[in-house]
Amino acid sequence: MRLLRGRASDYERDAARTREMVARADAEPALRVWRPHRQVAFGRRDRRAAGYDRARQAATERGYAVLEREVGGRAVAYTGSTVAFALAEPTATDHEGIGERYDRVTGATRRALATVGVDASEGEPPDSFCPGTHSLQADGKLVGIAQRVRQDVALTAGLVVVRDHDTAAAVLSPVYDALGVSFDPDSVGSVARAGGTGDGLLDALETELVGPRSVTSRGYIRDT
Repeated sequence: MRLLRGRASDYERDAARTREMVARADAEPALRVWRPHRQVAFGRRDRRAAGYDRARQAATERGYAVLEREVGGRAVAYTGSTVAFALAEPTATDHEGIGERYDRVTGATRRALATVGVDASEGEPPDSFCPGTHSLQADGKLVGIAQRVRQDVALTAGLVVVRDHDTAAAVLSPVYDALGVSFDPDSVGSVARAGGTGDGLLDALETELVGPRSVTSRGYIRDT
């Protein structure tokens, strides 16, 4: 497996590095775990909503860059402390192993959270951000996981709210209001809210998501 660390100097270059990683993963799996820039990432369903332009404006007015992400789901907020992960794996068909990948990545994320003091369970409170069936909760939703499968590569990506759950809720409230999606600000959890610590979380996620596979190369994000 190829392992990437670090981030680019701005959110657009940073997103491009992930796309490049995925494009190269048709022969060898690749993993990236990092803290993205302060941004709100919108999903495909958001872009079709009548209030999408107002939602984008709500994010930018509050100092967040706007990104359109490749995986599905609704808008998510990265405050600067939020941890993201992206696991790209070769796949033979569009539908091969979707459930297995979700189960494997969810389990790995739970184990990583346990190492930093959080006992998370599957599921989410009502009216959570990016509502879906592949979430983890502990005093609120703190992990969302999504997947995109194309002909030769499957991308399983997620985020972990480390702290700043109130900050994330403050930007997501007007964003979801503009999109016409129900959202409860108190449903946002975090590692800190659940009594854990973010120290060591990136290393724990890397260890658990790599699993029994060997790391064949390590790279660091550089601007090009």
